[in-house]
Amino acid sequence: MGTVAFPLRPATHADLPRLCELIDQSVRALSAGYYTPAQIESALRFVFGPDTQLIADQTYFVIESENGELAAAGGWSRRRTLYGGDQMKETDDPLLDPATEPARIRAFFVHPAWARRGLARQLFDRCASDAGRSGFHTLELMATLPGEPLYQALGFTPVERITTELPDGETLPLVRMTRPLPAMS
Repeated sequence: MGTVAFPLRPATHADLPRLCELIDQSVRALSAGYYTPAQIESALRFVFGPDTQLIADQTYFVIESENGELAAAGGWSRRRTLYGGDQMKETDDPLLDPATEPARIRAFFVHPAWARRGLARQLFDRCASDAGRSGFHTLELMATLPGEPLYQALGFTPVERITTELPDGETLPLVRMTRPLPAMS
């Protein structure tokens, strides 16, 4: 499978049903072997899902294949939330200070049929460029175990390994990672 490039556009609220399907397919297929089936089901219920604030901020993007299916989605944020969909939010999501805090890389999901074909890199390049133009100097994210190799290939360094306990008692190992952004000219 070679690299592909499809048009990238900002996600809209109309994309939410298809985003939920993409997230479900991506997590179920690409997390196998990294997480147990119980961890995957729990994470889909309590962690992974659309963050509608990213859509409202116009910092979440989708890539559609030539036949119009969602092939990938991902974004960045100038807000404090580091990971998780709407189901994880309990309070306001305040803005970060670009001079002292890192922008967040958020919610990258690739359809299994399009995995390892350059779509996540295409999303990342757009997100990093937008964050840099918004004055940020560093990026931070919370990687899943299957996402960690991708983010290392994109120049991120692991800084902390955590295990999140989910409401049903399952646990989800994650990796907080950072990387500097090149200086904007």
